[in-house]
Amino acid sequence: MACASQELAVDVAVIGAGPAGLTAAYLLTKQGKSVAIIEKDASYVGGISRTVAHEGYRFDIGGHRFFSKSQQVVDLWNEILGEDDFIQRPRMSRIYYEGKFYSYPLRAFEALANLGLLRSIACMLSYLRYRLFPKKDVESFEDWTTNQFGHKLYSIFFKTYTEKVWGMPCDEMSADWAAQRIKGLSLWSAVIDGLKRSLGLNKTPNDGMATKTLLETFRYPRLGPGMMWEAARDKVLASGHGHLFMGHGLKQLTADARGGWRMSASGPDGDIVVSARHAISSAPMRELAKRLHPLPESAFQASELGYRDFLTVALMVEGEDLFPDNWIYIHDSKVKVGRVQNFRSWSPEMVPDADMACVGLEYFCFEGDGLWSMDDEDLVALATDEMEVLGLVDRKKIRSGAVVRQEKAYPVYDASYAANVDALRRELESKHPTLHLVGRNGMHRYNNQDHAMMTAMLTVENILAGERVYDTWCVNEDAEYHEAGEEGTDKALPSREVSADQAAALASLREVPERVEPGRRAA
Repeated sequence: MACASQELAVDVAVIGAGPAGLTAAYLLTKQGKSVAIIEKDASYVGGISRTVAHEGYRFDIGGHRFFSKSQQVVDLWNEILGEDDFIQRPRMSRIYYEGKFYSYPLRAFEALANLGLLRSIACMLSYLRYRLFPKKDVESFEDWTTNQFGHKLYSIFFKTYTEKVWGMPCDEMSADWAAQRIKGLSLWSAVIDGLKRSLGLNKTPNDGMATKTLLETFRYPRLGPGMMWEAARDKVLASGHGHLFMGHGLKQLTADARGGWRMSASGPDGDIVVSARHAISSAPMRELAKRLHPLPESAFQASELGYRDFLTVALMVEGEDLFPDNWIYIHDSKVKVGRVQNFRSWSPEMVPDADMACVGLEYFCFEGDGLWSMDDEDLVALATDEMEVLGLVDRKKIRSGAVVRQEKAYPVYDASYAANVDALRRELESKHPTLHLVGRNGMHRYNNQDHAMMTAMLTVENILAGERVYDTWCVNEDAEYHEAGEEGTDKALPSREVSADQAAALASLREVPERVEPGRRAA
C-alpha cells in the first residue's frame, strides 16, 4: 500500500473500493495499467458487499447471493476467489405478516390459506377489478403495483415493507422501482403453479415457479462476500500496478487541460493527490457532482438525488437452528425492523461456535434520524425486544450484539430522480469522456452486485479501446432472474468484434448491453 501525503501519477484513478471499483481496478492491472484507488472506509473493502468481523462472528451488510446469468461475471468470481472457497447453499426466504409466514416469491394457495376465505375473496376481487380496469396514469409505485396485483394484495404484501425501506409514501415513489424490481412476479403464474402442485403435475425441473436451479440453491463464499473483495484487493496490490488508500474520502476531482484528471483525497495522515488519464467513480452521484471542478451545470439537479441509509443490529444467540430462512421480510407495522438475516443459513462458517447463531436485524433509516442516532446499546435492546415480539428468538438466549451503520445504501427512486440522473449523466458524457460512472451509487441505479461488476467490466473495455464502445447504462438491472433460470446461461458481455447486425441482435437480449456504433455517442 502506498504511503499517504504524497503525489503520484497513474493511468486510472478509481473512487471507491466496492464491487464496481475493485472489479475495474483488478481488470485494469491485469492489462498492465497503473491504478490508484481511494476508499472512504478505513477498515473494509467491498462497500455494501463487505463482511464485518466481530468477536469471531462474521456478518453481511444485507444478503448477497452469488448468482448471475452472465458467464463473464461467474468466471470472474471464480478467477478472483477460486471455486474452492464457494459453497452451495439452500435458498429460502419468507414474508412475515400478522404472525404467519408466506413463501417468497408468493405461492398463491399458501397465501390464500393464510389470509383466510373472506380476505382471499376480497384479494381476488380486487385483483380482477384492476386487471380489467387498470389505472391509466401509472406514475407511482402504488399505481404500478395496484394494477399488477390489486389494491388489497398491494396493501398487504407491498405497502408496509416498501414504506419501511424507503421512508416515504408509496404514492410518492417512482413506478420505475416496481417495474425494475418486481416485474417478474405474477399472481397468475403463482395460481397456475399452485394448481399444478395440488394436482401433482409440477414434475419437470423447468416448470414455472418450481424451477430447481438457482431458485432453490445459490453459491456463496465460505466466509461471506467480503472474502471476494478482500481477495480482489490483494490481487490488485500484488500486481505491482495498484495503489490503495484506505480511510481517504474524495476531496476534489479536477479536470486538467489535457482531458485527464487530478484527484485529491483526505486521509488520517493528510492529503494524497493522484494524476490520471481516466477517472472511474462509484461514489454517490450527488457527492461526486459537488466535488467536481469545474462544477457541473447540472450540480443542482444532482444535489436533489436522495439516498436511504441502513443499519444492521447483529445478535449472537444460543441455538444452532433458529429458523431455516436466509432472511425474512417483516411486513408488520408493530416493529421497526424491515428484514432479518440468519447468517448461519448463509454459511455455517460465519458463526464460530456450533451451539450459537447470529441474526442480523436490518433497519432502514436516514442519516441523522432517530434510529441512526440511537446509541448502540439502545439499538441492541430494541432489536432484542422486536425479536421477542415477532416470536423468532427467546430474549433469554441472546448473549451479545453489535451495530453497523451503512450510509447511502440505497439510491432513492422518487418522482424526479430519473431527470436529475439524466441531466448529470449527459453533461459528463459530453464534457468529460474520460470520466466513467459505475456501480449502484455511481449511476444511482439499484442494481445487483453482478450488474455493478458488469458496468465496471464494460468501462474497462471502453478505456482499453480508447472510446466508448459499450453503453454501460444499458446493463440490465432488473432482479427477476434471481428467482428463476440457470447461472451463466447468457453472455452478458458481447464481443467487440461483431458486425453491426450481430450487435443489434445481441442488444435485443435481456442481459446484453448495447454496443455503441463507431462514431456515435453512448446515449
